[in-house]
Amino acid sequence: MATLGELLNSGTARLRKAGSASARLDAELLLGWAIGAERTALLAHPEAPVGADAAAAFEGAVVRREAGEPVAYIRGLKEFYGLAFAVDRRALIPRPETELLVAEAERDVAWRLTSAPRPAGTPDVRIVDVGTGSGAIAIALATLLRRRRMLPEVSIFAVDCAADALGLARENAVAHAVADEVVFCEADLLPEAEPPFDLVLANLPYIPSAEIERLPVAASFEPRTALDGGPDGLAVIRRLLAALPSALTPQGTALLEIGFDQGAAVEHAVAELPGSWTCRVQADLSGRPRLANVERAAVRTTVDSTAVDSTAVDSTSAYPTRRGPTHPGATGAR
Repeated sequence: MATLGELLNSGTARLRKAGSASARLDAELLLGWAIGAERTALLAHPEAPVGADAAAAFEGAVVRREAGEPVAYIRGLKEFYGLAFAVDRRALIPRPETELLVAEAERDVAWRLTSAPRPAGTPDVRIVDVGTGSGAIAIALATLLRRRRMLPEVSIFAVDCAADALGLARENAVAHAVADEVVFCEADLLPEAEPPFDLVLANLPYIPSAEIERLPVAASFEPRTALDGGPDGLAVIRRLLAALPSALTPQGTALLEIGFDQGAAVEHAVAELPGSWTCRVQADLSGRPRLANVERAAVRTTVDSTAVDSTAVDSTSAYPTRRGPTHPGATGAR
């Protein structure tokens, strides 16, 4: 009977040979999943024997990972914003960089609910997550607002054009006890016949079509429609931007995740919208432009400007040239 240490070492060697850039971590995650234990248990007890069923499960997982399948799909879950989300081929795997969008959305909602008195009868803050996929953004935000006791004053919609993805999102909402707090809609970008929203959130496809085939093999297991943003990566994002004048309330804000080299192009697209609009691009934790904050000009004071400015990217500066795939399909999809 093989031990934890033996299986971990053999699995690591096989995955390294197969080309995994994170072979050891992959093996630890898969072995922990196979035996139903945390990674720390593997490291603390390498001499522990592994039963035949668990060893067989680990072997099957390693074979799948050798073929390039993402660890998240093999395990059936992905951690995002401190929560465990069910994931499978119905939707894109949540990425760590998208947590910035959730954090800024929470900050925006808190500002709207606390910056001025809200007498009885004040309408809810209306939020829509466009292209919800697994539901990670909408569900994480709902969970955060519930902890802050703000959820009763908020209405959250989660929209996707894929019925299968919405099914996965609903499963995740049930798992995190917010199924009654999020309205799921099947639609192309925005739900029909809905009043304007105060906050539009979106992590839409933004990879240029020509780059899809050059992504790591793990990306080939994910829905192409969740990755492919058209010739320059902004085809779907431009469609959403064009809808903002009618989709946003006068003081509404859109938070859009973008590719690190797309800031200037997004600013140009925003400048072409009717009326006067602003676009501020924030950097993620790695310092790369990642989040476009779009709103009408001079309609309100920016939310918590001291906190936001520390990561803001000067819209007049040159954006970094492409240095490699820092986008869906890169190692964050693990």
